[in-house]
Formats: sequence, structure tokens, C-alpha cells
Amino acid sequence: MLRLRLLTWDVKDTLLRLRRPVAESYAAAARAHGVRARPEALGRAFREAYGAQSRRYPNYGSGRGLSSRQWWVEVVKQTFRLAGVHEDGILTLMAEELYCDFCSARNWEVLPGAGETLSRCRRRGFRMGVVSNFDKRLENILSQCNLRHHFEFVLTSEAAGFAKPDARIFEAALRLGGVPPEQAAHVGDDYTRDYRAARAAGMHGFLLRAAGQGEEPAVPPEHVLPTLSHLLALIEKG
Repeated sequence: MLRLRLLTWDVKDTLLRLRRPVAESYAAAARAHGVRARPEALGRAFREAYGAQSRRYPNYGSGRGLSSRQWWVEVVKQTFRLAGVHEDGILTLMAEELYCDFCSARNWEVLPGAGETLSRCRRRGFRMGVVSNFDKRLENILSQCNLRHHFEFVLTSEAAGFAKPDARIFEAALRLGGVPPEQAAHVGDDYTRDYRAARAAGMHGFLLRAAGQGEEPAVPPEHVLPTLSHLLALIEKG
């Protein structure tokens, strides 16, 4: 059995997922303001706008004089511009509304087995925290989805100033948890940002990977979670 005291968790697509694609939410916001924009065009535009903003101002503009709210408002406005919507007043209104909408449980749902797995881990006495490439809205989203109470701390990349796979965000989490890396494990769905990055920081790692997803290199089967409910059995076997 692994001698673990701390479990850290990724959030998006590990514990929570969007209820519907971003493009559908954006199209619905546009319709509410009498603006026509096709979800397919918005989807392509969002990927382009998000990618460009991430390259220009990594980690929500942390350290570059931007707030994450300003960062996201610009992504939303640029998404609509690329999809052919150019009325500035409407763009600002929709961007502010969407920023707030994505802070609520209206847009997020708990993945199957997540709540039960977190409860079981707490009952086993594990200390728990979140390590997520997310902005400051995450605390509120977790509260609205009734998951916040499971965690001693929620460490976002915006708050830390570093984004996964940078080892410094995991080192900050270990300081918050008060344990050495060999007594901690990170659970997430991304091979590079979650599994490999946590292991590079000296932690254990578990990779959530549903059946049929692509095989990643160098992940022993005892580190792969077909579902979250497999976690405790793997820890006890390890």
C-alpha cells in the first residue's frame, strides 16, 4: 500500500465537465441579444481566440498586468469578432455576462463517481487539495457544485503564478499540504500537465483515462484510472 497523506486533484474533465460545448453557450448568449452566430463558426473562432490569447498572455495574463476577468472578456469579444459580430456595445455586454455565467453550476456538472470518490478518500483520512490551471472563479464553481468542502485548499494557476506542468505549482501545493512529495499523489486526466508533471515534482500520479482513449507512453497500468472509483483500490495495491 502506498504511504500517502495528501491527494491533489485536477478539476476540468477530472471532477467537473462543461454541461454543453462552449460554442453552444456563446450562441445562446448571442440569441438572447438578438445576434445570430452559428455554433460551428463560434467553436472555430473560440479555439483561435483562446490560443492566441494564451500565447500572448499565458496563465490568464498573470504577471502581465491583466486580471483574469479582463483576459476572458477579451477572449469572448475576439471570438465573436472572428465569427462576424462587431457591435462593440453588445460584445462587451455578452462578454461580461458569459464570464459570470461560467462561474456557476448552470454551466458545470460533476462527473460520475467524483463526489462519492472524494467522500471515500476523506473518510480514509487523506488530506486533499486542488491543483488546477484555472482562474479565481474556481472556488465559487466548486462551492456551487457542492465539492469545495472536500478540499483543504484550492490552488489555481492564477493564484500560484505558475501553470501546470511547471513543477512550482506542485511544490506550492506540497507546502500548503505540509507533506513531502513522496507522501502525495496527484489525480488528473492530462498526461503531460497532470501525470508526468506531478511525477517530475517527486509525487505519485494517477491518470484518469476512459476506455478507448489514446495510449500514452510510459504509464504503468497501476497508475491508470478507467474511472475515479478505481482510485482507492489502486492506492491500496500500490
